[in-house]
Amino acid sequence: MQVSLDGKQLQSVLDFAVAVARGAGEITLKYFRKTPETKTKADGSFITVADREAEAYIRASINARYPEDGVLGEETGESAGQSGRRWIVDPIDGTFSFVHGVPLYGVLIALEDGDQPLLGVVDLPALGETIYAARGLGSYFNGELCRVSGTSSLSEALVVATDVESFEPYGFGAVAATLQSGAKATRTWGDCYGHVLVATGRADVMLDPIMNIWDCAALLPIVEEAGGTFTDWQGRRTIAGGNAISTNGSLFETVMKMVAEGRENVPA
Repeated sequence: MQVSLDGKQLQSVLDFAVAVARGAGEITLKYFRKTPETKTKADGSFITVADREAEAYIRASINARYPEDGVLGEETGESAGQSGRRWIVDPIDGTFSFVHGVPLYGVLIALEDGDQPLLGVVDLPALGETIYAARGLGSYFNGELCRVSGTSSLSEALVVATDVESFEPYGFGAVAATLQSGAKATRTWGDCYGHVLVATGRADVMLDPIMNIWDCAALLPIVEEAGGTFTDWQGRRTIAGGNAISTNGSLFETVMKMVAEGRENVPA
């Protein structure tokens, strides 16, 4: 569909989103490695006081600047808007890392116009890294344009994933094992950080067997604007597929062919 923001307007909104993500990141740092109040959700994942405060700050910032826009947040659900635009927020992606004092977590903020992902921001506050992009404006890593790698052979590729043991329960065990065994190297640098590594040319493929929309929304424009692909495991360009693969683009067909040939009980 036709988006309602021109390039200049989109840049202004992106600048706002970057500032808010960094502000939320500063909130999380107040609790990082400080044993924050932590609870376990029904799905076994963590939620901390840092998650709640960061999301409240993001929501308040959006409501003050763009009161007509809707907001969907991982921790506090969805507030409908009237503009046709929706912000999608994950205040801490990688809460397991956060709770354990590992710096590979990020604040994720995205904006949709209708069903079109327009922009995404990932702030990695404990690393001092911010990656952001908007449709047609490019992808930036700490203010500098970033691009995916030029690796064209899986045998020379670095493949990353959050947890290799997580693939089997979702029917991706054999596929993931084949992909990883064919790669030059594999590492478990996961959650949003793995996709950021692909967008910035530091890894070539990122595999995620289970993803929510708030995990995906910021990543799609970031990876695509850097020249890569962000799809589900069936190769569909979507933030709602329930799983995700980022590639540097050059390896996309190879990866999808291997997935199609080796897939076992993959959800439709």
